[in-house]
Amino acid sequence: MRAHNERLVLTILRRTGPLPKAQIARMTGLSAQTVSVIMRALEADGLLVRSEPVRGKVGQPSVPIGLAADGAFFFGLKVGRRSLQLVLTDFLGDVLARVGARHAYPTPDSVLRFALAGMDEIMGQLPQSHADRISGLGIAIPFQMWDWIQSIGAPRADMDAWRVRDVRTELAERVEFPVYLQNDASAACGAELVLGSAEVPPDFVHFFIGYFIGGGIVLNGSLFTGSTGNAGALGSMPVQSESRKSAQLIDVASLATLERMLAENNEDAEALWTSPDAWAIDEIILQEWILLAAQAIAVAIAATGSVLDIGAALIDGWMPSSVRARLVEEVRVAFGRIDTTGIRPPAIMAGTVGPDARALGGACLAMSERFLVDQNALLAPV
Repeated sequence: MRAHNERLVLTILRRTGPLPKAQIARMTGLSAQTVSVIMRALEADGLLVRSEPVRGKVGQPSVPIGLAADGAFFFGLKVGRRSLQLVLTDFLGDVLARVGARHAYPTPDSVLRFALAGMDEIMGQLPQSHADRISGLGIAIPFQMWDWIQSIGAPRADMDAWRVRDVRTELAERVEFPVYLQNDASAACGAELVLGSAEVPPDFVHFFIGYFIGGGIVLNGSLFTGSTGNAGALGSMPVQSESRKSAQLIDVASLATLERMLAENNEDAEALWTSPDAWAIDEIILQEWILLAAQAIAVAIAATGSVLDIGAALIDGWMPSSVRARLVEEVRVAFGRIDTTGIRPPAIMAGTVGPDARALGGACLAMSERFLVDQNALLAPV
């Protein structure tokens, strides 16, 4: 129970920022004495830090206490179809270091080499006191990689290796901290839940557009991943293609589709993967893809809303913020043309984490597993 209550306090401070002990006691339903004991212990462990006293009110000045930025550090590893990314975050979720690499397609061996070399490089730049407080590695990775052989143009033997290799276990045997693994789109959604700055309802759907589009679902303020960890596989949702034939969302609204459209017009698609901050690509082709993707995403939102009573749909991705804004606006327009009789139309919003969401989601996974509680625990006092 003590461990649970410690996690509960850390989760509240993660969500709200620094608070005085009395307010934490009211929010948790714990006694003032219990909260005082818990917070003294967490402060002694270096996980909490006191802020300046707040004066000017009747009685003793209150002292807000919050998470210590250097209380714990977390690695987040994104395994993408076209790139790898490793970030190190502090206890507040701020990125302290990042390394990346491009590839034609991922293999278990290349991912292991990148992750181990990247962690060594980053840890070599940290003070020993910080390196000793690295508390976990979270891996954000597409599930069933072998299903996408044709889509990513990889040899079958290389992709089949993913059927029998367990990169989480192999990395866990090589590092001194716990290693966790989650579907990459769910991880991106988890990053929005933990680190996002948008005011969102407790139930929402999250789309992340990378080489392939994927999704995540939040119910009652908690990431819902299902029994296999693959809930929210929205990329597999049936939609209508431009030719009005049945297709999956992944075939229409992914950056792989934009890459193909550029190639078909003899345009260089390298800019898509060089940087998510600015794309030097043909504007006509980009606008055509935005319209196609928006229509398909709008259909997916309506279909999701007919099954789950979602209050919002967030859209994020590996793309410039200006492109994301245009896409979100076109999704709103396309959604307005859909007959939504019988469902509550959700707010359609831009995600707030951005291109790093999958890697940051991996770091948030490690943070959550080590120090936080399920968000549902905040709905009622302990």
